[in-house]
Amino acid sequence: MYEKYYGLKERPFQLTPNNNWFYASKLHKRALAYLQYGLSQGEGFIVITGDVGTGKTTIANQLLSQLNQDEIVAKQIVTSKLEPDDLIRMIASSFNLVITDHSKASYLDAIYAYLKRLHSQQRRALLLVDEAQNLPLASIEELRMLSNFQIDGRPLIQSFLLGQNEMNAIIQNPNMEQFRQRIIASSNLSAFCHEDTVAYILYRLKNAGSTETIISDDCYPLIQQHSRGIPRKINAVMDRILLYGYLEECPTIEPEQVQIVLNEINQEVANQQPSLAPTSPAVIPPQRTHSSSELSTALDQAIQQKLDIAKELDKLIKRKQNQLADKKDTQG
Repeated sequence: MYEKYYGLKERPFQLTPNNNWFYASKLHKRALAYLQYGLSQGEGFIVITGDVGTGKTTIANQLLSQLNQDEIVAKQIVTSKLEPDDLIRMIASSFNLVITDHSKASYLDAIYAYLKRLHSQQRRALLLVDEAQNLPLASIEELRMLSNFQIDGRPLIQSFLLGQNEMNAIIQNPNMEQFRQRIIASSNLSAFCHEDTVAYILYRLKNAGSTETIISDDCYPLIQQHSRGIPRKINAVMDRILLYGYLEECPTIEPEQVQIVLNEINQEVANQQPSLAPTSPAVIPPQRTHSSSELSTALDQAIQQKLDIAKELDKLIKRKQNQLADKKDTQG
């Protein structure tokens, strides 16, 4: 949409992880080095933790893109609150194992047979468990038990756990002592500092083909304050800033434009929050239940409102594109 206006080959701040756009801050380099070290050891657990949007999945994808498929068969699973039996079934499914008898013993036998077959081919299995903080303690213990599948003292499967910061408290649980003893490295990803945020934005713009100064230096403190240095939030706000700059025909983004965009985002967030009218502590109003038809109507209205907003934005963009085309024709 705004790419041509700013001389970009593609959108630089898409939310979908892209291995070709990996920005290696000092902390990200360390986390990736720990993962690579864990691979070289071929045993134990590697644990990477961090806040939402700090790049844990991006690092995992970067590692997967570097693997030698002839040596390592890697699978990545995203977990919810899976109980041990369900986790075993998900792992079997991720390795494309077909099991007719759906007992836990049959699944474990099939996984073990598959791992032995890989070993005979001089290959091994790697399991990346994303959102691992969602797993109950018993399911994490199940992962530890899988690491007991060995031949000649060498584990047949290795697991990397990626989770949000609450994962650290789970690991420190007294019942997790045996699991902790098998962790050979761990790293915690924190948000970018101001310098890293600036470098990250410039890196993304350059990769997208930028050769001009699109955003002035005075804009970065505002972006850092809003995003708190979290890469995913930086992507979201920068995408909006560039869209606004295109619509308002701003060749260089200045702090005034950034503040307008931030005010719009903050207003949108405020509108999404439920309004809580103050009530007297002495009088508690009766709770009214909503029928399914009322809830359905409210949902339909909310969806229609979103569609109307999208249509208006589409009209605005088309109008701006026509204006730019007319201007070029006049100049020509």
